[in-house]
Amino acid sequence: MTDPAPGTPPLPAESAEPAEPAGPAAPAEPAAPAEAAELAESAATRRVGVVTVTYSPGETLAALLDSLSAASTVPLAVVISDNGSDDGSVEAAERRPDVTVVHNGRNLGYGGGVNAGVGALPAGADPVLIVNPDVVLGPGALDELLAGLRRHPEAGAVGPLITTADGVVYPSARQLPSLGAGAGHALLGWCWPGNPWTKTYRQDHAEPVERKAGWLSGSCLLVRRNAFAEIGGFDDDYFMYFEDVDLGDRLARAGWVSMYVPSASVTHLGGHAASRDRTAMSRAHHASAYRYLSGRYARPWQAPVRWALRLALAVRAAAASRSAKVAGGAELPDRRPS
Repeated sequence: MTDPAPGTPPLPAESAEPAEPAGPAAPAEPAAPAEAAELAESAATRRVGVVTVTYSPGETLAALLDSLSAASTVPLAVVISDNGSDDGSVEAAERRPDVTVVHNGRNLGYGGGVNAGVGALPAGADPVLIVNPDVVLGPGALDELLAGLRRHPEAGAVGPLITTADGVVYPSARQLPSLGAGAGHALLGWCWPGNPWTKTYRQDHAEPVERKAGWLSGSCLLVRRNAFAEIGGFDDDYFMYFEDVDLGDRLARAGWVSMYVPSASVTHLGGHAASRDRTAMSRAHHASAYRYLSGRYARPWQAPVRWALRLALAVRAAAASRSAKVAGGAELPDRRPS
């Protein structure tokens, strides 16, 4: 195993069977009072953080919260970062004794909402599970992600296998998009999902295997809090979509890797916050896609490809507007296309 990155705090330990005694043990040195108090405080406050961003999520929020107890054996600190829900779901969740709600007062977008939620976590909550309110974690899923972080101390983030409510595996661990692949996927992904650019970008595999990824779906990922803080969290200039692509890019630039851990499994039910205006969501996605790709490839000689990308996204947006959804390889699963 490689050494942990500098400043990486220890993760909650796995439970283990007690070892056979090797013989009489020498009495332990008593800890100094200050040291003992510090250790006791650390043990009492070390929890895994959970942050979910809400915008009238409906009944799916309760399903997410109910799934947490079976997903992990470690204590959790749960924060709901609410961007202006008006359906009563957040008020119901706030009555749970183990949930803290941050009322943002306005819609900060997804990345801004996550940043606000992480900022409201207790200092000892680490790592942090960032999860959509329409995701249900499978039994032991969070413990599997924690084990993945222990296996890969070089990882700043790990992500699970994500399936739809129908059991279809969603390609949630992808390569960072190049400008050419991004343009090809944007232009052809909705009508020809098997095109080479989309297949390369989506990283579809017949059998999910644990591997490095360029980025992980922001609908569910576990991040080291120090890695998240090191890069400044999500870029909240992305109001919605591509903030997870950008996060994976900046983690890599800072020397961290993103790991896909398919032994952890979650189900993306699909909520109704985004489905209320899928055309607007499609426009937001395409604007964020152009912002990310054009910003990474801004040299003058790359201008023709940026023009091609803008054209491809415009064509895709027009097709999405006509059908009120993006089809095939460019699906819009609530707030996680690309």
